[in-house]
Amino acid sequence: MSRIQLALNVGNVDDAVEFYRKLFGTEPAKRRPGYANFAIAEPPLKLVLIENAKNAGSFNHLGVEVETADEVKIANDRLQSMGLVPQTEDNINCCYAKQDKVWVIDPDGAPWEIYTVLEHTESMARESRDEQTACAQCG
Repeated sequence: MSRIQLALNVGNVDDAVEFYRKLFGTEPAKRRPGYANFAIAEPPLKLVLIENAKNAGSFNHLGVEVETADEVKIANDRLQSMGLVPQTEDNINCCYAKQDKVWVIDPDGAPWEIYTVLEHTESMARESRDEQTACAQCG
């Protein structure tokens, strides 16, 4: 199953978790200092909350979570064949998870990632070759 991801900058992650817990009627799937995510079944959504008071009320980045690394590669190949310039990141640590992902930027500068979680980690740290990618805002 694929689902859309929406990553929001929030002023206080505890307040945001309480609000979204009530809004969607579910508990966070992952909760760490300054970070939470919800894996919402209906509507199918991965909601990521990143404590970033300076940019609170804005989105951080958009994404599509897929199940496998093969799906990320297929997306990368498709995006390239359509004339886009995707940036790939394999086995990258971001948002408390090791991930394979591919990034593209829409015409207005909105960053989109297509990604899969390979394993969960205990680090929010961002390791990236390209600091232009949106999740650089995660860490």
